[in-house]
Formats: sequence, structure tokens, C-alpha cells
Amino acid sequence: MRIGMGYDVHRLEENRDMIIGGVKIDYEKGLLGHSDADVLTHAIMDAILGAAGEGDIGLHFPDTSGEFKDISSIVLLKRVKEIIEKDGYKIGNIDATIIAQAPKMRPHIDEMRKIIAGTLEIDLSQINIKATTEEHLGFTGRGEGIAAEAICLLL
Repeated sequence: MRIGMGYDVHRLEENRDMIIGGVKIDYEKGLLGHSDADVLTHAIMDAILGAAGEGDIGLHFPDTSGEFKDISSIVLLKRVKEIIEKDGYKIGNIDATIIAQAPKMRPHIDEMRKIIAGTLEIDLSQINIKATTEEHLGFTGRGEGIAAEAICLLL
């Protein structure tokens, strides 16, 4: 068994879609990044790669490569799954937290779990996603960005 953790953060900007956990969320701002800036999926990918000893998403999908410009992070998650399977690992479970003052994440979490579990070909019970605010403290509390943390157990 191996454990990995991941963390990611993206700034909120106007004229961007907000994609979190593969779900497009209707909101006045979106997340800024080279790809679709899916902060949750990025944290999950880093947790999985870390558990496998395979570096991080910057190593595998650098933001200096045009190949990954505006790419869906769900596509990249599928590639991460292939990397760890090549190494002989399978996912035991993933636990993740989205840190955002707004918008509310609870209405979208069930769909996020379904998309991520389906992409990784794991049971829904193997992925848990939570959300919290920071009570108006820090950059997330001021609505400047959204962060996510994840931990993954590989078998």
C-alpha cells in the first residue's frame, strides 16, 4: 500500500468556465489555468501520482506544452490512471476537499464523484469529496481563488 497527497489552487477570473471535478458549474467567474484549471481533479491526479512515486502533473503535463492548452483535466486523469496501472497499482480510495467561499459545491459533489469514479473505473464508494469555506479568511475566503486537497491510497 502507498499513500499520496495532492494540493492545487487556481485564481478566479471573469470570462472563464468553472470546471470542478469534471462538472461545469454556473458561476460568474471561472478558474484560470493552462488546461481547464479543474482544481479538484488536479489535486486528485497529484495524489495518485505521488502515491505511485511518479512525480506530479507538472512533470507529465507541463503548462509549457501546447498539447495541454485548454485540455479537459478528466482526459488527463484517464492518462494518470494508465500510468499507475502500468506500474501495477490500483486505487484503494481517494478522499478530497474543495476549499471555496463560493459557489456552493454540495449541489455538484454527487456528479463529481460519478465522473471521477467512472474515469478511474473505481466504485463510487472509493471516492469521497467534501467542500468547505475558510470563513472569509485568506485568498479563498476573499473569493480570489479556489483550492483543493486530496489523498489517495494505492494498492
